This record gives sequence, C-alpha cells and structure tokens, in this order.
Amino acid sequence: MTTFSGVPAGRAGRTWLLTRLITARRGVELLESKLRVLQREQQRFHLQAERAAAEWRDSCREAQTWLVRAALLGGQRAIAAAVPDGLADAEVAWTVAMGVRHPRDAVVRSAVPAATAATPASTALVVAAEAYRQALAAGARHAVVTEAVRRIDAEVLATRRRLRAVQDRWIPRLAEALHDVETALEELELAEGGRLRWAAARARGTGER
Repeated sequence: MTTFSGVPAGRAGRTWLLTRLITARRGVELLESKLRVLQREQQRFHLQAERAAAEWRDSCREAQTWLVRAALLGGQRAIAAAVPDGLADAEVAWTVAMGVRHPRDAVVRSAVPAATAATPASTALVVAAEAYRQALAAGARHAVVTEAVRRIDAEVLATRRRLRAVQDRWIPRLAEALHDVETALEELELAEGGRLRWAAARARGTGER
C-alpha cells in the first residue's frame, strides 16, 4: 500500500489524492508541451552552432592567409608595429526563452591603432587586420551560440527528467494510493451497509414479538 503524509482520512483523502492526480497529469501535459518547444529550439540552435563554427574556421583561415602575405611583404617588424596598444572587448546581450536564460548576441569592439601610429607597411597588412577583426567577431558569435546550446541542452535534459519523475513515479504512486483509499472506502461502505441491514432486521424481529 502506498502512503502519503498529510492525506486526510476517509472521503476527504480520496478528494485530496484525486486533486493531486489531476494536477500531476496536467503537469505532464505542460512538461510535454515545454519539451516539444525546447527540442525545436535545440535543433535550431545546433544548426546555428554548426554554421557559426564553420564561419569562424573560414574567417580564421582567411585572416591567417593575409597575415602570411603581410609578413612576406613587410616582415615581422611591420606586423608588430601595426598591433594596437589596447584590447578588444565584447558586450553580450542576454534573453530568456522557455525559462532558459542564454546569450542572444555579442557586440565586439576591436582595438584600433592610435592616430599617431605608423602607416601600415602594405595593403596586405591592412586587409589582414580587417580579416582578424572579422574573425574575432565570428568567434564571439560562435561563443554566444555555443553557450546558448549548452544551456538549452541542459534544460531539455532537466525537463525530460522532471517528466519521467512525474510519469513514472509520482502519478503511479498517486494512482495506487487512490485505489487503496477507494478500496478501503468500498469495504467500509459494505460493512456499514451490512450493519444497517442487520440492525433493520433485528428491529423488525423485535417489533414482531
């Protein structure tokens, strides 16, 4: 027999269990709906992550190609002279979807040479610098979507676990407890009916004498 703490006795217990069983089944419907939406988002973000990774690889390859050309034309000193003094930074925007907080976008601000910096030694160096700025932006986009994928994957897994817990444990326990209470109530009603019939029969017998 499955027992729950706090269950009222008698018919009130049946109502208590029935209410929670209905709530649990409604919870299953909501969790299933949430899981379907999350799985659609999961698929969409995984595709975005694949495209972002490919874009990042391509942009890094392009930047490396132009860096080699710049090195061949101007040498390592020219490259070192073109490096900005400051650092790039990124500002990440966040959003919430189906209860999942995840990054939505990143705005990258690349460092630029100071106004007093020497003119780049070659056009290849100018192109290489821009290519690396593009690669940095692509890397930030890849990082954003990768983190979004990680968080959505985790929420899909957690939702599946909650759904299984309600379906496989909570609902069966409630249903079993409800069955036990209803069986006990039926037995009690039968016993009460028997006593009433016995009392009525005895009353009739006493009246006849």
